[in-house]
Formats: sequence, C-alpha cells, structure tokens
Amino acid sequence: MQRYSRVLLRFVQCLGLGLAASVLVGCDNSPYAEGAAEQNTLYTAFNERSPRYLDPTSSYSSNETPFTYQIYEPLYGYHYLKRPYTLVPKAAVEVVQPSYVNQQGHALPADAPADQIAESVYTVRIKPGILFAPHPAFAQDAKGQYLYHHLTREQVGDKRSPWQFAQTGTRELTADDYVYAIKRHATTRTAAPVFGVFSEYIVGLGDYGQLIKAEDKKLRANLPPTQRDKPFLDFRKWPLDGAQAVDKYTLKLRIKGKYPQWKYWMAMTFLAPIPWEADAFYSQPGMAGNGLSLNTWPVGTGPYMMWTSVQDRRHVLKRNPNYRGEPYPCDGSDKDRAAGLLDDCGKKTPFVDTLVLSMEKEAVPQDAKFRQGYLDVPEMDQMSYGNAYKIQMEDSEKVNKEFTDKGIVLSRTVDLSSSYMGFNWLDPVVGKGDTPEQQVRNRKLRQALSIAIDWDEFNRIFPKAAGEVAQGPLPGGVFGSRHGSQQGLNPVTHRWVNGVAVRRPIEDAKKLLAEAGYPDGRDAKSGKPLVLNYDYGRPATPEAKATLDWTSKQFAKLGIQLEIRATDYNQFQDKVRRGKHQIFSWGWLADYPDAENFLFLLYGPNAKSVHDGENAANYENPEYDRLYGQLRFMDDGPAKQAVIDKMVSILQQDSPWSWGYFPYASGAYHRWVHNGKPSIMVRDQAQYYRLDLANRARSLKEWNRPMYGPVLALVALLVGMAWWAVRLYRAREQQTAVVASNEGMR
Repeated sequence: MQRYSRVLLRFVQCLGLGLAASVLVGCDNSPYAEGAAEQNTLYTAFNERSPRYLDPTSSYSSNETPFTYQIYEPLYGYHYLKRPYTLVPKAAVEVVQPSYVNQQGHALPADAPADQIAESVYTVRIKPGILFAPHPAFAQDAKGQYLYHHLTREQVGDKRSPWQFAQTGTRELTADDYVYAIKRHATTRTAAPVFGVFSEYIVGLGDYGQLIKAEDKKLRANLPPTQRDKPFLDFRKWPLDGAQAVDKYTLKLRIKGKYPQWKYWMAMTFLAPIPWEADAFYSQPGMAGNGLSLNTWPVGTGPYMMWTSVQDRRHVLKRNPNYRGEPYPCDGSDKDRAAGLLDDCGKKTPFVDTLVLSMEKEAVPQDAKFRQGYLDVPEMDQMSYGNAYKIQMEDSEKVNKEFTDKGIVLSRTVDLSSSYMGFNWLDPVVGKGDTPEQQVRNRKLRQALSIAIDWDEFNRIFPKAAGEVAQGPLPGGVFGSRHGSQQGLNPVTHRWVNGVAVRRPIEDAKKLLAEAGYPDGRDAKSGKPLVLNYDYGRPATPEAKATLDWTSKQFAKLGIQLEIRATDYNQFQDKVRRGKHQIFSWGWLADYPDAENFLFLLYGPNAKSVHDGENAANYENPEYDRLYGQLRFMDDGPAKQAVIDKMVSILQQDSPWSWGYFPYASGAYHRWVHNGKPSIMVRDQAQYYRLDLANRARSLKEWNRPMYGPVLALVALLVGMAWWAVRLYRAREQQTAVVASNEGMR
C-alpha cells in the first residue's frame, strides 16, 4: 500500500514539473535571461570556433577583429563615416607626415625623389591620460611592488580568468608601450605574421630578430622544447634603433627609404600597445596550461575589455571603465545624414555597455534568432548578411513583408576585400614546378582550372557570399585597379564581348589541360586519373555541403577528381603554415586602401609556409618581386600605374590564384540598432553602435508572442494521464480491500 502511495506521489510531482515546464516554454522562447532585452547589451554571434589569436602580434584573421579592434587602440584609425577612407588619430594626437633624411642623415624636402631618401622618420605624439583597462598584471601593494608577478604554479592553481585574482590595477599609456609592441614582432614565442614585412621597413628589426632568437635560446637552454611555461622574454632589455620613446608621450619610428603605405600600418592592431606587465604576468608557471595568455585575455586601452571567455561557446566584452570616451564623428555624407548616422555627433562613445558574442554552429538557427530579434546584428566580422537578405526579399513576398514590417535595415556596398581559390606554389602538381618543362605544364593546368571555376555561377547560387567577379587581385576603389574595364580584363580566363567580360568556354580549358599533359583529366603517360586535393577551412557541415559539391563539379567539368579535405579553421591554418595544402580557398580583408596591400599577398619573401607571411600560395616570381620592390616606394601617379599593370599581367599569366570575386560588404541591423554602416576597413564599429532598448523590448514581445495551443494540448494530455493514474490507484485500493476482507472472513 505504501509503495503505491510513493509511486503516485512521484507521478504527481513529475506531472507538476511537466506542467510548469510547459507553461514556461509557452511564455518565453528567449535564449537569454529574463530582462535581457532591457539591458544595454548588444547580442551577436560568431561561427565555427573561438578566435585563435587575440594577441595583437599574432592576430591577422577577420574572425578575431570583433575582439581585437574593440579592445586595443593603434595610433591611428579610420573615420567611421567618411568615404574614401580617411585616417584619423586614435591614441595619437594627430596623423603626422614623415620627415626624410639621406644616407648622411641630412634632412630632405618633402618632395625629395624616392631614390635619395634613406629613411622616413615618423615622430608621433601620444595623447596623455590614456589608461589601460583594469588587470591584475598592474596590481601593486602599498610599496609599489607587483602583487602577481612572482606566482608559483600552486598560486595560479585552477584560475582560468584574470578576474579570479583579488586585485587589479592600471597605469597610463606611454610611448614605451608602442616600442615594446614593435619589438615583440621579433618574438619566437608566438606567430608573428608580419615580422617579415616589418623587418624590411623598420630600421634594425631584422637584426633585432636574430638577437632575440639567440637570447630566447639562452633562456630556454635547460627546458624541454615541449614545455609550455617559458621564462619571461623582456624586450625592454634590448634597444631597437627603428623604434624609440623620445619621451613619455613621443614615439619615433625610423622607416627604411620612402614607404608611403606605412601610415596605414599604424591604424592596425599590429601597432597596438602592449604593456610589458601583461607579457610578464602571462609568462608565469601554470598560466599557459590554464589558457591565461594575451591570445585569450587581451590587455588594451580601447573601449571594451574581455570579461568572459568560454571556448567555442561565448565571449563577453564589457565597457572598459578606464576608457576616456572618444566623441562620435560629426562629418559624413548627405546619405549618412539622411540615414540618421550623424544624430549622435559629438557624444562620447561607446554607447553600449556590453557585447555578447555567442557561437552558432549552423546558419538556420542563427538566422532564426536574428529574425526573432534575439541577435541585434547577425555577426560583426561577416559583412554578407545584408546582401543575402536583400536577395531573399526580392525572391519572396513573404520575406519582403516580414523584413519591411520589422524595419530591418539592410545596406550593401562593394568594399576592399577579395575571396579566391589558391594553388600552393610548393606543390609539385599545381605549383611552380621543378624544371622549365614542368613549369609550363603546371601553369597551363592552373590556367585551365581558372577557366573552369565559374565564379559568375557561384555568385548566382550563393548570394550570401556574392560579389563582383575578379579579373585579378585588385578590387575597385584603390589606385591602380582596372576592375570592371577592358584594360583590366584577364585574357587567360575571359574575353571582352559587347562591353562586358565573358568567361572563356570550357573547350579552351580542356585544350590547356591536354597541353598540360592531362587529356580528359588523365595523365597522358600513365593513364591514371588526375586527383587533386582541396583543403577547406571549415567543417563539412550541411551548410558547407552545397559549396563543396559546387566546387567538385567545377573540377569535374575537366574530368578531374577532387578530394575534399575539410577541417576547422585552426587546423587549416596549421596545414597552410606547414605547406601541406594543395588547393585552398581563402579571402583577404584589406588592411589599408592601397594596391600594395593586395599585391603583397603574392610577394615571394612574404610566403606563409616559408617566412610565415601572408602569401598563402607561396607564390614566387623574380620579376614580380622586383616590381613590387619599386611599387612600395611610389606615390600614386602614372609611373605607379604602369608598374601595377605589369605586375597584374604577370599574375594573370601565372595564375597562382583562381581570382574569385570581390565580396559585397553588406550589413543587417534591427531597427533599434543605430549607427550601423557596413565596412571592411572599419573594424572598431562596436563603439559607435547605439541601442534603443525600449524599442527592442517592445519588438521582442510583439514578435515572439506565447503559443498556448501546443501547451494546452500538452496540459490536457498530462491531466488525462493523471486521471488514469488516480483511477488505477483507486482500483488497486479496492482490490486490496477485497482481498483483506476475504482473508478476515477466513
């Protein structure tokens, strides 16, 4: 009897929980805590995995920029609204012009010929009073001693966040922090993708790299190579001629020769300041094993700081309480004014207190969350959603009505970026080739593939990733580009017909393939099918399957078998660095608005697998490299145009890339997100966003009304089950009573 009572009690408890859960489900489908819509927090997403490098020395991927450019402050930045892009000071007092000196150190006039200029000298004043975000690396005791610079592994314990340390501190930004950051590109401790480029320009940096390598070897002489904890490599000990702090607020940079593009590098996080205290803090025993490093927990002077970091799940940036508050820009176009982008003129930024970036593994739920209003912006680093949604609106009246009724703001422009398919120059089949004969064969193979891969078709099938088909490496909008004109036509892949570029027929590709030694996709000598490997830097998710299928079909046009080798992006990066890739897809977001920033992606000394640069194809051509050496010192003008034309022609013939397309920059913003303007160049956009919290809260309630029909059906089912259980229980009681009565009569 008691046993059945307990069973019934448990059932009733479960029934109550079920009813409560069903009511909660019916009332709110929000992925966030109650009241989140009213908080001054911007919600967005990221895909695949957490960023690998947030250390500004190493960070060079677009998925890292939503973090690095909100946390760090380079010397310069770009005006948020002005187009063409205009440099503005950030930590610097002003954007400076360099002074020039000759080999004897004598001053030269501003218009001196490039061949007379031995050095360009940039003397940059830094704004006083800028403070680093709070961090335990700065914490000191009453005597001025650092509290957390001499920790043991036991004292670090299981701490996995800087905020688990009891004390934090700060200090003022100085010129020395920029000097330290520049020196740190010579490190052997982490990836330094632009060290090769910087060492060509910053006086003494190449030799400094050799010095640091030797000093680091001494420090680690008695340590096993696999040990993650390494003694602090203090760059303050060794001076660098090309980077000096003249005084507390004055930075002096000496650049070899004339290099007009150097000013753009000063707007990138490679020149973000790094406090030595943070480097020392993260070098202590136990830190690396607990994920405590600049790659996960950056330390900057920007408007935000990393507050929560859950690998491959969620990252939260909080307002830096020490940030001074830079004013919102007051200059913009008439179109900007009409769109309300000048309404916040002069107000201090940032406007948003917290940024929450949550991982979304698949596109469908991410899209659903945006359309429900639970993501204010779909993503911050992917400027493609506006274009995709525009096309959906054109194709569907239902989607058009939904987006119109909700007031979702979509905008699109062609910006400074490229997406391409590359061929690894180190590969014996699709690369350069070891002999002159093999070089000719491989070049014809690459040319055949470049014709067969139909990027016009790609843009039609995948509108979210669409753009304008490229004829070479330079998008429109930079000096020297011939994009969209007959002069810029790639004669290898296209013909000019009735004023437009038309892709060559597949028969032309098959002819080149036969001349390369692979008629109908088979080796002419062995008869074996040609099998090529495609390294894809994303997992083979259902969303990726359509793209991979399309890619395989492009090769199948020529009878070539394509093996897909899909990995996550971090593994893909490792493979490319080791030169183990064959054919791959990658993209480039311009670092600065100059042709040199695209053409350096194919500069031989910048090869990724050899010099850890950004030439992922490892392309090398002596004539191209010679011309690049001229280009980097040239101001815009006819002479520079002629050099660019020669370089592009060489690339079109060699075909180290199938040139792909120049993606649209397109944004999608809910009506309560103000000041959204899509851009590839401007990466510190979060500080300019402003939220209308009342509008958001009201809209979320309106768009996500409870659906009680399914809940009531569930409640009815549960009540029916309860009635059945009670009836069963009573029948059991009656049966027990009858048995007991019969036994008593006996």
